[in-house]
Amino acid sequence: MPSLKDIRTRIESVKTTRQVTSAMKMVSAAKLKKAQDDIFNIRPYALKLNEIICELVNAKDENIVIDFAEKREADRVLVVMITSNRGLCGAFNSNISKKVRDIVKDDYASHFKNGFIDVLSIGKQGQKLLKSDGIVCKEEKNDIYNDVSYGSVEEIAQGILDGFSSRKYDKVILVFNEFVNAAVQTVSVQQFLPIELPEPDLAHSSLFLYEPDQKTVLNELVPKFLKTVFYKTLLDSIASEHGARMTSMHKATDNATELVGELELSYNKARQSAITNEILEIVGGAEALSK
Repeated sequence: MPSLKDIRTRIESVKTTRQVTSAMKMVSAAKLKKAQDDIFNIRPYALKLNEIICELVNAKDENIVIDFAEKREADRVLVVMITSNRGLCGAFNSNISKKVRDIVKDDYASHFKNGFIDVLSIGKQGQKLLKSDGIVCKEEKNDIYNDVSYGSVEEIAQGILDGFSSRKYDKVILVFNEFVNAAVQTVSVQQFLPIELPEPDLAHSSLFLYEPDQKTVLNELVPKFLKTVFYKTLLDSIASEHGARMTSMHKATDNATELVGELELSYNKARQSAITNEILEIVGGAEALSK
């Protein structure tokens, strides 16, 4: 049975841990508010861009070829894995790494065997987890979290678009946590390239005039839309990370409080037992002297 000193030390240790987890929970809650505002602000913009592109597609001439919408045999595939640089956020990172592992080793097993599938990592935690599964990331952009802005994210998105245009990759897949609310994040697998557009409605009559022409407008808007989608995806992941960490630290704080209660109960029982033993020894000594 542990001594009273050992139990006291353990109680102090758990209380210190509880202070840390409680502080991390409050920090994540503050960061989550800003991340929520960012994602809620970008979503209407991305939705409106999508509506404009759909309107253009319905009104376009059949002979117009849209850049980044070319469907071809997926000989080379790029998987973009978005996780976090920090841990202590529950299954946030492991869920993504497991999904990427399933895509690479199951869905594209032949590509993986022949080296025709690459993984671009955004987030150190996912990169480490994937390495333990025997998958080495072709490229990493983990430093993006030092400056999360549209400009910095646009550079990464442009590199991916260039890779598709040069036929380095025939298909690009995004794997990330989509933000639902502070307690719920869902793993999302989204085809980024080629962009999936609705079939043109030949009976659709457009009420708009386009300058200089539909093809130019479409090929200007589609890359802008894709970059916005990529930026929104990263914001989704960031908001999900803070929500997952806040939930995880809340549970850790509650568990620490419960453990402190159990340890204090054990301490009081051990202390009571020690006092009882001391009393019995005194009484036994007194009886021995009286004889």
